[in-house]
Amino acid sequence: MGDKGFSALCPIFCFVSLIVTMQLVNGDLSYSIPEEMKRGSVIGNIVKDLGLDLRALSSRKVRVDFKGTRKVYCNINLSTGDLITSERMDRESLCGKKPSCVVTVDLVLENPLELHRLSLHIQDINDNSPKFRENLIEMEIRESAEKGTRFSIEEAHDADIGQNAVQRYNLQKNDNFILAVDSNKVELVLENKLDREKQKEINLLLTALDGGSPQRSGTVVIHVTVLDANDNAPVFSQAVYKASLPENSPLDTIVITVSATDADEGVNGDVTYHFGHVSDENVNVFSIDPKTGEIRVTGGIDFEESNSFEMRVQAKDGLGLTSYAKVVIDVTDKNDNVPVIYLNSMTNSIPENVSPGTEVGIINVQDRDSESNGQVRCSIQQGAPFKLVPSIKNYYSLVTTGQLDRELVSDYNITITATDEGSPPLSSSKTVQLSVADINDNPPVFEEQSYSAYVSENNKPGSTLCSVTARDPDWRQNGTVIYSLLPGEVNGAPVSSYVSVNGDTGVIHAVRSFDYEQFRSFKVQVMARDNGSPPLSSNVTVSVFISDVNDNSPQILYPAPEGNSFMTELVPKAAHGGSLVSKVIAVDADSGQNAWLSYHIVKSTDLGLFTIGVHSGEIRTQRDISESDSMKQNLIVAVKDNGQPSLSATCSMYLLISDNLAEVPELKDISYDEKNSKLTSYLIIALVSVSTFFLTFIIIILGVRFCRRRKPRLLFDGAVAIPSAYLPPNYADVDGTGTLRSAYNYDAYLTTGSRTSDFKFVTSYNDNTLPADQTLRKSPSDFVDPFDDLETSVEVRPVQTCVIEYHLSASGEYIVPMSKMGDKGFSALRLTVCFASFFVTLQLVHGDLSYSFPEEMKRESVIGNIAKDLGLDSRTLSSRKARIDFKGTRKVYCDINLNNGDLITSERIDRESLCGKKPSCVVKVDLVLENPLELHPLSLHVQDVNDNSPKFRENLIEMEIWESAEKGNRFSIEEAHDADIGQNAVQRYNLQKNDNFILAVDSIKVELVLENKLDREKQKEINLLLTALDGGSPQRSGTVVIHVTVLDANDNAPVFSQAVYKANLPENSPLDTIVITVTATDADEGVNGDVTYHFGHVSDEDVTVFSIDPKTGEIRVTGVIDFEESSSFEMRVQAKDGLGLTSYAKVIIDVTDKNDNAPVMYLNSLTNPIPENVSPGTEVGIINVQDRDSESNGQVRCSIQQGAPFKLVPSIKNYYSLVTTGQLDRELVSDYNITITATDEGSPPLSSSKTVQLSVADINDNPPVFEDQSYSAYVSENNKPGSTLCSVTARDPDWRQNGTVIYSLLPGEVNGAPVSSYLSVNGDTGVIHAVRSFDYEQFRSFKVQVMARDNGSPPLSSNVTVSVFVSDVNDNSPQILYPAPEGNSFMTELVPKAAHGGSLVSKVIAVDADSGQNAWLSYHIVKSTDPGLFSIGVHSGEIRTQRDISESDSMKQNLIVAVKDNGQPSLSATCSMYLLISDNLAEVPELKDISYDEKNSKLTSYLIIALVSVSTFFLTFIIIILGVRFCRRRKPRLLFDGAVAIPSAYLPPNYADVDGTGTLRSAYNYDTYLTTGSRTSDFKFVTSYNDNTLPADQTLRKSPSDFVDPFEDLDASVEVSTHSVPVSE
Repeated sequence: MGDKGFSALCPIFCFVSLIVTMQLVNGDLSYSIPEEMKRGSVIGNIVKDLGLDLRALSSRKVRVDFKGTRKVYCNINLSTGDLITSERMDRESLCGKKPSCVVTVDLVLENPLELHRLSLHIQDINDNSPKFRENLIEMEIRESAEKGTRFSIEEAHDADIGQNAVQRYNLQKNDNFILAVDSNKVELVLENKLDREKQKEINLLLTALDGGSPQRSGTVVIHVTVLDANDNAPVFSQAVYKASLPENSPLDTIVITVSATDADEGVNGDVTYHFGHVSDENVNVFSIDPKTGEIRVTGGIDFEESNSFEMRVQAKDGLGLTSYAKVVIDVTDKNDNVPVIYLNSMTNSIPENVSPGTEVGIINVQDRDSESNGQVRCSIQQGAPFKLVPSIKNYYSLVTTGQLDRELVSDYNITITATDEGSPPLSSSKTVQLSVADINDNPPVFEEQSYSAYVSENNKPGSTLCSVTARDPDWRQNGTVIYSLLPGEVNGAPVSSYVSVNGDTGVIHAVRSFDYEQFRSFKVQVMARDNGSPPLSSNVTVSVFISDVNDNSPQILYPAPEGNSFMTELVPKAAHGGSLVSKVIAVDADSGQNAWLSYHIVKSTDLGLFTIGVHSGEIRTQRDISESDSMKQNLIVAVKDNGQPSLSATCSMYLLISDNLAEVPELKDISYDEKNSKLTSYLIIALVSVSTFFLTFIIIILGVRFCRRRKPRLLFDGAVAIPSAYLPPNYADVDGTGTLRSAYNYDAYLTTGSRTSDFKFVTSYNDNTLPADQTLRKSPSDFVDPFDDLETSVEVRPVQTCVIEYHLSASGEYIVPMSKMGDKGFSALRLTVCFASFFVTLQLVHGDLSYSFPEEMKRESVIGNIAKDLGLDSRTLSSRKARIDFKGTRKVYCDINLNNGDLITSERIDRESLCGKKPSCVVKVDLVLENPLELHPLSLHVQDVNDNSPKFRENLIEMEIWESAEKGNRFSIEEAHDADIGQNAVQRYNLQKNDNFILAVDSIKVELVLENKLDREKQKEINLLLTALDGGSPQRSGTVVIHVTVLDANDNAPVFSQAVYKANLPENSPLDTIVITVTATDADEGVNGDVTYHFGHVSDEDVTVFSIDPKTGEIRVTGVIDFEESSSFEMRVQAKDGLGLTSYAKVIIDVTDKNDNAPVMYLNSLTNPIPENVSPGTEVGIINVQDRDSESNGQVRCSIQQGAPFKLVPSIKNYYSLVTTGQLDRELVSDYNITITATDEGSPPLSSSKTVQLSVADINDNPPVFEDQSYSAYVSENNKPGSTLCSVTARDPDWRQNGTVIYSLLPGEVNGAPVSSYLSVNGDTGVIHAVRSFDYEQFRSFKVQVMARDNGSPPLSSNVTVSVFVSDVNDNSPQILYPAPEGNSFMTELVPKAAHGGSLVSKVIAVDADSGQNAWLSYHIVKSTDPGLFSIGVHSGEIRTQRDISESDSMKQNLIVAVKDNGQPSLSATCSMYLLISDNLAEVPELKDISYDEKNSKLTSYLIIALVSVSTFFLTFIIIILGVRFCRRRKPRLLFDGAVAIPSAYLPPNYADVDGTGTLRSAYNYDTYLTTGSRTSDFKFVTSYNDNTLPADQTLRKSPSDFVDPFEDLDASVEVSTHSVPVSE
């Protein structure tokens, strides 16, 4: 291939050579093109060069595949077959510095698969200029550099290659330097010596030129700085700097600026500032700016901690010459400390009887600020009986100002405020809590002046009457109250035999049961006493009132029963209506409403003939006497009282309607004549039995009704008082110990016409027990007889039993409790503390007591005797609480020996920590004594001792001095520090003898003076010993070693051991791998000979891949080494000494390939989905496999998973065809996930997998298939039209519309009608519905055909048979064929009198239209005249005798027979069968007449009517009871031992209860209370009276057992287990 040249303006480049092989197996097609061609430029014509058909390019999906890159640099024009550029091709980015740049691509065609390899040779053009790494090269050269010295310059870089790369360099003409260039390096050569004073800086222009056409160039400016010799130290503008700083200055405040100048230039003249010696306390308080010398605040400035700072400041130039100055900072005070209040002495607690003016505490106030900021004034809050009295210098006495009373105020929280005189003033507060001690000065006081207790007679012993409460405001035992009864008598018996009082709670209990009839009230005295010493007490009167209980039944005086005789009165036959006949007279031992009697006729022979006065008892006729009235009239009169519960008595009154006794054959015989018929006797017995049983039942119901604890109001129009709780006999109620802890409530029920005075009472049966914290308060009006106003309009007021603040008396008045407060007295032993003021002695006013002593004295060393010096009595020091108060410090440095009055040290006293460098160290303390308060200021002068040695800031001072330093140069040394002062501080310095230096010391600084010049070659280092000595005794000293390093002149540049370094690096080398080590040496020493290594020119791609150790020259891996990205690296390495002389070397790193890239698979073509009817061997996809590795690491083999009907067929160089190997069936497998694995030939081999998902397209090749071969549907007759019969389901494995199933009925007939008139099918779901209602009696089954069809093209279908079976329903009642009723005639059978048991009498014949078990019939006798005489066959219907016929059997026998089928629910029919027990019909006078003979007496008729009425009323009552019983949701038990129904709620006459509309919306509950001996079967029922109303979602259901007689167990043992009344909410 020949070389080719290009014109710069030619838009289209011509090919230099083009070689196309005719066969691809023997060679590749190659094109040579220049870089940077425009997009769309033609490279060559593929169709012409390869002999392809241009028209087939599109159909064969021709494309270009680039290996190893994501960019597509060229593409094919399908219209012309030209290979054109699609991306910019840059040879430098593709191949870097490689001399040959070839890009290999593949040309791929499909159908059939064909591959052609194309090689694109990229030719270089001069498109890059030479470029230096930096635009400016900085160089520093000492003016002492020798002529001929060489200085390396980094070469320029040109990305082009060959002739287009850098060819030569040009240096701008100058007086000092020339250029030396060879193949490895570029150097500046010093031709003439430098002179800094003549020229400080030199700028040189260096140009690099390449050999391209047109030529390109790059320039760099070399800036040479001529360095000066460091021969001058910095000099401060002042030896001592002074500043004033306010306390609490904010951080970063500038305090002062120090400045120093250096005559040198450059680094030698750059001065930096640092602190010299600074104390440990001040090290964090200030900072100095190294460049400007500004001293700033960095910590808290606290005047109280330190009022001045002294520091040494160091100025240092660039090469280490230093000088020192002193900085003194004075701190000015700010008012930043709030006063602090100390409680030095406090009396707590204070007796409440102390006199005003008593001192209770001593307070000391301190403020750490100085002058006016530390002046403090104190104040106390207003309103407290205390004040502050100023005492001695910030001391105050807290004294009382008034009388204390603990019962009014037991504790005082006194706030003391201290305010200083600063600006602005600061203040603080302290709360002092003082407690007042109690004195027993208050007797117990009852809450009421008198108490009243109300108790019902017959109360239980131990029941609570009331509670008394007394309060004692004193504390603890002084305020503890104990109750007791004062001795006395009630009716001649001790009061303790009637009542008792609880000593702790004041609850008064009844000791015995009271009887209202014996006495109605009594009084007792209760005493309340405290536990003080001596004890105080008070008394109160308690009046006990006994209320009447209805415990006596009425006594009937007339008529008085005498034995079994009857009281008989004659009533004239001519008596008119309203005539007085007789009078019942009765009395009651009770009183009040319990003695009100009412009279009622319970029973009479003629109900409408006589009446009785309700209140008078007078019996009068209601109408005139008539002839038809019976002569003998019997009246039963009941007399009832008005108690709760009501008690009653009855008597019988016999009246004879006759004008004289002669008309009466026998007075006492009121029975019927024996001549009455036998039937009359039976009727009388039956009537008496039924009436007795009914009355017994009524009495039991009423007993249960009236024995309950909750009682409704009586039926009187006026409302009366409700008595206290009633507990039945053998019920125990022991407060706190028994089982009756529930509350018992009374309820009142309003009539529909009741007045506002009729209202509800609710009170607890145990309300007579008061809580411990309540008291029963009564006024005298509470004792008014509650029944005084009964004659007037009766209005019931609530009876209050317990009131706390106010209560309403029975008279309606409010009673306000009154209490009196007695004057407070004080005991004779109260403490009297006199407050005494005193004056400070004249000596202490004019001067303080002072002691002078040395620092560091041992603990408990005696400073002086305070008692002797101040004239104090040492024996009173302890009692006067003598102490030392230190101001401004928490440490107590000295204390007082209270035994002898010596002032002794208690802590180590260090003068340096207390006063620092102050010449005088004085500590101010106060001596405080109490009782009386006395204050003595003390001044402690602490004298310095020589306890600190001189100390240099560092143990070693490092100094670097050039060997060219001139004789007489001075070098500053930081002074030594001694914490002591005066003669004990540093006095002089000594320097160890040496050949080069002497010492110069003055009052300000210490300096080393160079006496003889240094010679580095003779002596590189010098060690000098400097000693500082103080003037103390014994003398102390401190030393420091001065290490002087003689610096060399920098006249040699570093030299690399090799000009070019080469290394091999495996790909993917781990981070921190050492690639190669470069080394360079420098003939100089010290900083001039210290070589550091850096990278020179490095490409942007490689800058993060490698790093070089600046000290060792080791090049390490810091990034990813990827052979595929870059197979080699070329870098420039720079070696630089300490002062900037440099040299360069080249490093070439070749990368060796590793098998680190797994093969990558590309799906170049894929047919998806695949029709399921494709033939085996069909190509469905083309796969290309690429591996970025080289050689064997890039060789790849492919495989496919087993079990799939596909295989891979190798095609052309890493291309594979995916073809089918068998028949596909979408219904079996609809999707294939094929895993293709590619493995390379590397070591170890790498592999990758790719999953190809292929879907199989559906063909309609499957008809719908029903799940069952046939279906059966079962439906009951009389079904609703539209009801579901069954569901058919067909499945089609095809997809979408091919698998969508539609259902329909095939045409047909059922019983001559179309099948569609019977059934319908849902086309989508296959659900079959009934179109009409079926009748089992018409037809019992039929069949239909259902077709399932898919939506494919063409559609496929299948059929199935559905059999429908109609099942029978019990919808026909039995029909009785014999006996058949005909009009009103009776079917009568004759039964012979001689018939024996088991004889067939007759037979009932019946049929049922239904079938199966619905037609099974059973026969039952529902009712018969004689239940034990006849029986019927359950299944046959035959009526037979159960026993032989007897003479006593009735001739006429009536049987009612029920015929029932076996359906669910069962249906039935009944018939009547009349049997005549007779041998012939002649014995029966009339068959259809079964009534009794008219010849029966009139009495018999009345008895029959009465028996029927009573029975009817009784049965009606029982039915009502049962109805209420079974309609309730919750059912309480009756009073019987067995569980029986409880009757409905009882509401008195003229009381209305209308659910939802009336006023009685409250629920009424039954409660039961167990007796002390009740069994476990006795428990509480709770149910609502309105339970007879059922919710809408419930139904009253009854089973046959529900109709059992509810009173079967009345003969069982009757135990009263409940006593309750309805309770309203």
